[in-house]
Amino acid sequence: MPRSDPVDLLIVGAGPCGLAVAISAMRASLSVAVVDANVVVASIAQYPTYATFFSTAEKLSLGGVPFVIATEKPTRRDALAYYRTIVRHFAIPVHQNERVVSIGGRAGDFQVRTAREVSPRRAKGVVIATGYFGSPNLIGVPGEDLPHVTHLYHEGHEAFDQDVVVAGGGNSAAEAALDLWRCGARVTLAHFGPSFDKKIKPWVLPDFENRVKDGSIAVRWGTRITRIDSDAVTVSSGGTPSKLPAARVYLMTGFAPNVDLLRDMGVPIDATTGIPSHDPNTLETSIPGVFIAGVVVAGFDANKVFIENGRFHGDRIVARIVGGVIPPEPTLSAELDT
Repeated sequence: MPRSDPVDLLIVGAGPCGLAVAISAMRASLSVAVVDANVVVASIAQYPTYATFFSTAEKLSLGGVPFVIATEKPTRRDALAYYRTIVRHFAIPVHQNERVVSIGGRAGDFQVRTAREVSPRRAKGVVIATGYFGSPNLIGVPGEDLPHVTHLYHEGHEAFDQDVVVAGGGNSAAEAALDLWRCGARVTLAHFGPSFDKKIKPWVLPDFENRVKDGSIAVRWGTRITRIDSDAVTVSSGGTPSKLPAARVYLMTGFAPNVDLLRDMGVPIDATTGIPSHDPNTLETSIPGVFIAGVVVAGFDANKVFIENGRFHGDRIVARIVGGVIPPEPTLSAELDT
């Protein structure tokens, strides 16, 4: 459709939940546009190269299209191929590598400006489904921005025969430490807590504990990183500082949803929970015509919304727009985690 004509719904974010909103809207004969600062399902593309999902393929599927794999759980590569197929199958109009910088106007006539285009896109309604992978939880110490420090983990080959420090107490930290060890790195894991977080995968914990027992992986509980240098990490345990050699540093401290666009539009964000002000049934924010979908709904607690339940947000949003019955929130039967 001509760019000067407003679409019924513009979706910011081409992750699985954003694509699911587009499918729901298109099935209701609404015109849509999906705009993403990166590529389709960019967050999954950032997962570790050999990641396997915790959830089953069926619970990650969209639009009733079977997600067929030959194994019990899908891998990162399986998911990327599936969601590319979804975009092609439903002919979803996705505009990649187009970062939205501002949203103005009001319901029925929003103007969405991107860094790539001079003239704004127009939309009757807007959905913010920006996910959280672009907003790491910084630890706020000197050296965190050095080139050998990362908040993302891909694979351990780059750290072969090197000293590395992994910070964090969740699944990402444990799995990164194990993979780095398997790839020949000398690994120390540091976490401010006394042990791993409660939601550690049951099959990961024994593997990690055995590596600690046999001396393959060193661990520093009750320890905080206070400084990062080019070849070492300064840590503090019980107020006592010490240094750990580190050619590479992996800060597996998680991510927070990106709510900058919502905040700039005037949507209140709860300072404690990070949750944007919205109707939990319709997912419409305090600004009429502006909706949220995916992990943005959960604020800082990313363990509440996964693809498994976030993929149904589109049905509730579209029901609000067309005046249909709001479907109930699905029960999360198994957490999605990588």
